[in-house]
Amino acid sequence: MRMRDFFLDKTNRMKRIAIQGVPGSYHDIAAHKYFKNEEIELICCNTFEEVFQTLKKDSSVIGLVAIENTIAGSLLHNYELLRESGTTIIGEHKLRISHSIMCMPEDDWSSLTEVNSHPVALAQCRDFLQHHPELKVVETDDTAGSARNIKEKNLKGHAAICSKYAAELYGMKILQEGIETNKHNFTRFLVICDPWLSDELKDRTKINKANIVFSLPHSEGSLSQVLSIFSFYKINLTKIQSLPIIGREWEYLFYVDVMFNDYLRYKQAIDAVTPLTKALKVLGEYAEGESTI
Repeated sequence: MRMRDFFLDKTNRMKRIAIQGVPGSYHDIAAHKYFKNEEIELICCNTFEEVFQTLKKDSSVIGLVAIENTIAGSLLHNYELLRESGTTIIGEHKLRISHSIMCMPEDDWSSLTEVNSHPVALAQCRDFLQHHPELKVVETDDTAGSARNIKEKNLKGHAAICSKYAAELYGMKILQEGIETNKHNFTRFLVICDPWLSDELKDRTKINKANIVFSLPHSEGSLSQVLSIFSFYKINLTKIQSLPIIGREWEYLFYVDVMFNDYLRYKQAIDAVTPLTKALKVLGEYAEGESTI
C-alpha cells in the first residue's frame, strides 16, 4: 500500500480527536461542534503537551487545542507547541463559553461550603463569586473534571463551575446558569493534524485564512516592511502575537493570522515577505471557522 493510500484509508474511519480535558469539557463541546453530524471518538489528555505527543505517536489522530480567549487572551505555550510539533492547522472553531454552577443532587445553596474549577473559569466568574463569600474557592486542573471528581467521590457541600453539558453528563444539579461576568466570552480552538492528512480533511476551495510564524532581523523598520507588503497585497492581518526567542536577547517570533479573498495574492504576499524574514513557516491554511453557542 502506498503511503498516501494508507492515510486516505485512515481518513475514512471514525475520526479520533485528541483534546485536553475530560468528557464534558469545553474542548469536548468544541470538537463535537466542529465535527457536527459526524461520529467521533475522543482521546482525553491531561495536558496540551500530551495532545501533541498523541498526534506524534499516531499520525491518524486529529487534535483540537484552545489558542485564545476573548477575555483571558492567548495561550502562549500552545503557540510554541504548535510550531515545534510539525502538525498543520486545518480548521478552527469559536465557542461561546457559558459557565454554570452545579452540585450533588441532594445539595443546595444552604449546604455548600466550597466551589471548585479551573483558575481561568473562576476568574471569569469573579463577580458572581464575590456575591457568595461563604464559598471557599479552590482551583483545580479542569472545569468538567471538577464536576466528575465531586460526583465520583460523592463530595457533599462541594460545587463545580463548568459547562451545562458537564452537569448533564455527570448527573449534577445546576443551581444557576450563565454566571460568567462577561457574556462576550469566546474561546478559539484550532484543529490540527499530520500534514499528510490535511488535504483530505479540508476543502481547499474555501481556504481564506492562514497562520504564519517568522522572526526578523534586529534592524530598524523590519516589521513595518513586512506589514506594508501584506497591506499592498490586500492581506488582512487579524492578529499578531510576539514571543521572545529564548537565548537571543530582544529577538522575537511573530505569530500572525491573516485573512484573504484571493489565494494567489496571498501566496504572492508570502513569497514577497519571505526574503525579509528569518525562518518563515506557514502553520496552516484553512477556512474561517464558525462561532457557536
